[in-house]
Amino acid sequence: MKRIFLNILATAAILTTIAFLMDGDIKEPSMLMRFVEFFGMMGILFVLISTFYFTSNLIFKNLQRI
Repeated sequence: MKRIFLNILATAAILTTIAFLMDGDIKEPSMLMRFVEFFGMMGILFVLISTFYFTSNLIFKNLQRI
């Protein structure tokens, strides 16, 4: 289970880094705000990917039992 969470976190970090680099908006002058935006985006992606993964995994396991 720990490995799954680390893989999801790594995926979220990679996607966040790519999205942050591709973002064309003007960057905030404050470094604190940049870190808050980065880790906020990473947290949102982590929650979304985790929800999708564990929900689909649960549905798949329940369908296998039937």
